[in-house]
This record gives sequence, C-alpha cells and structure tokens, in this order.
Amino acid sequence: MIKHEYKKQEKNLYFPKEEPSLIDVPSMNYLSISGKGNPNSQEFSEKISALYSLSYAIKMSYKNNYPIDGYYEYTVYPLEGVWDLSEDGREKTVLDKNELIYTIMIRQPEFVTEKIFTDLQKKTILKKNIPYLSEVKLEEVHDGKSIQIMHVGSFDDEPRSFQKMKDYLLKNNLKQRSLVHREIYLSNFLKVEKDKLKTVLRYFIE
Repeated sequence: MIKHEYKKQEKNLYFPKEEPSLIDVPSMNYLSISGKGNPNSQEFSEKISALYSLSYAIKMSYKNNYPIDGYYEYTVYPLEGVWDLSEDGREKTVLDKNELIYTIMIRQPEFVTEKIFTDLQKKTILKKNIPYLSEVKLEEVHDGKSIQIMHVGSFDDEPRSFQKMKDYLLKNNLKQRSLVHREIYLSNFLKVEKDKLKTVLRYFIE
C-alpha cells in the first residue's frame, strides 16, 4: 500500500519559507472543535486529545474491522488552529489569552465521509474516556487565496512574523478578508525547544 506523506507531497501547503508568499488553498476536510479561552488551559489540551483520538481511529480503521472504500495509508496531518479575539479582547492594548476564540482542527483524507466519521466517533466514545469527543465535527474548509509564512520560534514571538505579513500586504496592495488567521503546528510543543518551534502562519486575503 502506497503511503501518502504530506511532508513530501504537499510541501507548498505546509512548508513555506520564512518570508511571506501567496498561495491558493483548496477545500479540505477537517475534524474540528471550537472554544474560547487560554490555550494553556486543561480544556484546550483535552480538546486536542479528542481530535487526535478520532484522527487515529480513522487512520487505524483498517486494523479494527472497519474497512473504508478508497482507503490509503497516510501520515496523520498536523494540528491547526484558526484564531480570533472577542470584542472585549480587541479593545485591550495587550493580548489577553482568555479572550481568544479558536477552532482547532486536524485535516482528514478525502475518503472520510460523514458516515465514516460518525461511525468511528461513536466507537471511540464507547471505547475511550476522553472529554469533548462528542463535540468534534467533520467539516469542509476552504481558505482560498492566502499569504503564509514559516515562523520559527516561540508562539509569543509570532508578532515578528505577523509584521512581515502586514508589510507584504501593504507592499502588494492586498487586504485581509478578516482579522482571523490560521496557524499550523509542525512541531510538538511539548518536546521541541521554544526557539526551534515551526509554525505556519496564514492570513486569508481578498
């Protein structure tokens, strides 16, 4: 069975350079879950666990008596987050992480249908005692025309890369569709040193 490796076959989506570049992102399926608050909280960590549990349930389905038409071997995609701020958060001069609004997600192969997801979600809920499993949903997301950059360093240092993106927008007469942005986490932030973390930052543009 041929294995799909996003790191090799989809470099344009996941491995930009450390300078902004334009990209047209196609529609893709994701497992997602939303919330509000500090990403250092237990709730946020538990929601990540729910996403990964279901993602691996789908990946390992062929070993667990649940054959899927069109299935192929693949590497589980990285965690992603779409981030916004509440109205109160926007009025503050310093970032208050408690006012963050997020949807975190993990991309899924195109063979994952709503029925497949629902079946495996029910099986996982019965098998594992993990909070928030029932809140995860399967959805199609289309980022479309965007600019993105590879940020190397801590999350708190992201404004450095965001400024590069803002300068790129101004120089090329481009505008963001909204203040929402996407982050793709290529590093395990529990294991990798902060100054070596790799995160794709993406703005959605008109």
